[in-house]
Amino acid sequence: MNAMTKSAAELRRAARDHILAPRLETPFHDRLMALSEVNDWYNWAGYKAPHSLFDSELEYFAIRSTAALFDISPMVKYRIAGPDAERYLNRLTLRDVMKLGVNRVHYTAWCDDHGHVLDDGTLFRLGAQEFRLCCQERHLPWLLDSAFGFTVDIREETEEIAGLALQGPTSYAVLRDAGFADVEKLKPFDIAAFPHEGSDVTISRTGFTGDLGYELFVQRAKALSLWDRLWAAGQPHAIRAIGYGALNQTRIEAGFIVANADFVTAEGSLRALRVRMPDEIGLDWLVDPDKPNFNGRRAILDARRNQTLKHILVGLEIEGNIPAEHAIVYHRKKHEAGLVTAAIWSPTAKRNIAIASLERPYGSKFTDDLWVEIYAMRELKYQKMMKRAKIVPRPFVKLARRTATPPGLT
Repeated sequence: MNAMTKSAAELRRAARDHILAPRLETPFHDRLMALSEVNDWYNWAGYKAPHSLFDSELEYFAIRSTAALFDISPMVKYRIAGPDAERYLNRLTLRDVMKLGVNRVHYTAWCDDHGHVLDDGTLFRLGAQEFRLCCQERHLPWLLDSAFGFTVDIREETEEIAGLALQGPTSYAVLRDAGFADVEKLKPFDIAAFPHEGSDVTISRTGFTGDLGYELFVQRAKALSLWDRLWAAGQPHAIRAIGYGALNQTRIEAGFIVANADFVTAEGSLRALRVRMPDEIGLDWLVDPDKPNFNGRRAILDARRNQTLKHILVGLEIEGNIPAEHAIVYHRKKHEAGLVTAAIWSPTAKRNIAIASLERPYGSKFTDDLWVEIYAMRELKYQKMMKRAKIVPRPFVKLARRTATPPGLT
């Protein structure tokens, strides 16, 4: 009885401590707090992150019209190095790492042995046998277990490395005026190191907006001085700090997916039917069947050969202008075909767009006569509307400046 009482007391104390524990603050928190006008914060991997700082719509237009600064420090980052780093990552991920050159980045994903996606992310090749893997979720136990038999060092560096995304048509001009010489030579997915305050800042021509943009990584101690350097140089170029709400709008326009939003990761799934294979979430193009064996290879290729894939991720254009966030998708208004995972009215495309996960054969064989069920608030009452939807290619917005080299000099 005493043991049970003690256990209950310990559980209550642990629950209290958990509730009272503050969210972590990123290295840029002081700058973000000073700019925040709406106090609109959310939890990103245990960190306090802004959903918006002043107005999500205006922050969106900062990305598409000038330059926007977004704190990506909470993004999980792993340093992977050692004699077998390349061979290890080739075994772990879907793409052929041997094709990834030094000072280059590629988008990739990794699966369990059943071919179910654990996460997606970006792999930075910083040296011949030195990499940085950035992703949404934490996977250190999985990464360490997968390293059995490889001579490789794996460590998380989320806390020690601060990150910023600088996105928008004037983002290059901001870097140029901040004194980052020769940054215009960076092609999409290139990386280079630049001097900053007696140290280095790593700049890659990457981003999550489908626009011209860069991501910058620096040691935590140099984070605020980097922010101030960019902020001062960005004033003539109308630089604005933004939150996730605006970034999310642009990533939908770009057709990018988010783990545990557009698909449930294999580690995070509580139900067997929620897991997804790469081909079921539009990542089939990442799979390189010609490279040496990798996690999930047999299951992925068997599913293709036997045509046992159960889902498909598609882009939708929906009539009207009311976003269909989390709407049910129907075929012929009576058969449930799937669910919208992300949706907005796109100010740039001037279209009502969505990303949806459909059950096959809907979206593959049956692509016509699709509808979405939208509930819109009208004078304190929800009104049900059935709106036509058609499958369209992603990205919904394609901007030439994203890949222009050298970038525009405005």
